[in-house]
Amino acid sequence: MRGLMAGTALIALMTGAAHAAPAPDPLQSPMWDMQAERLFGHDRVVFDPRVHIAVPMLAENQHVFPVTLDARALPDVRRIVVLVDLDPIPVPVDFVPGKAAPWLGLRIKLDQRTPVRVAAQTADGTWHVAGLWVDAAGGGCSAPPASRAHGDWAVHLGEVRGAVWHGTDGGGAAVTRLRFSVRHPMDTGLVDTIPAYNLETVRVTAGGETMAQMTVSGSMSEDPAFTLLLPAGETRPITIAMRDSNGREFTGRLP
Repeated sequence: MRGLMAGTALIALMTGAAHAAPAPDPLQSPMWDMQAERLFGHDRVVFDPRVHIAVPMLAENQHVFPVTLDARALPDVRRIVVLVDLDPIPVPVDFVPGKAAPWLGLRIKLDQRTPVRVAAQTADGTWHVAGLWVDAAGGGCSAPPASRAHGDWAVHLGEVRGAVWHGTDGGGAAVTRLRFSVRHPMDTGLVDTIPAYNLETVRVTAGGETMAQMTVSGSMSEDPAFTLLLPAGETRPITIAMRDSNGREFTGRLP
């Protein structure tokens, strides 16, 4: 009987560990528990000041909201997710740095006042999270893009513009900075008569070697723009390969 009770207690302990509640949210978001369970499952989650997110505290334009994330203080970052708790499409980008630094600049949409977070996963499976509340007027995901009103989006669909700079980062370390944008309406499917249509994957290579990969959604801004930090001294030709939700593929090349 004692052995049976010990075995039952062990099973209960294991079950409790497997279904442990997510880390308490310092931002006290009403959606944190659900979003954390959906994104991180049973992985360990910690709120970590080594992860940095830079955003305006007030969204002057909720259709084009700049976010810069920096997880370079963490060891061996494998994956970074941007999470917007209260957006109808809460994950604008899922970023796998590869040879690029775990640093990214991008532009997203905000549908209302919401926490905006960055979650970086290290090699041990732990998610390191940072975030803050941002005030927004609303409607960023439920209004048609400007290109729909102008009617020229199909003419310029998939056009890529970009540039590369060699210099130093804020700490004086040498870096190669890549910035590029692509013409795309990034329709969310939340506007009447306009179906969802957005980029889905982005892959950046240098000389054929993968530098970074991203999975993106319709909550990225129209004509999305990205800034990455590549290894210092990288001079090989850069290719940006993209595919959208209609299966169209676009490629941009920087010499």
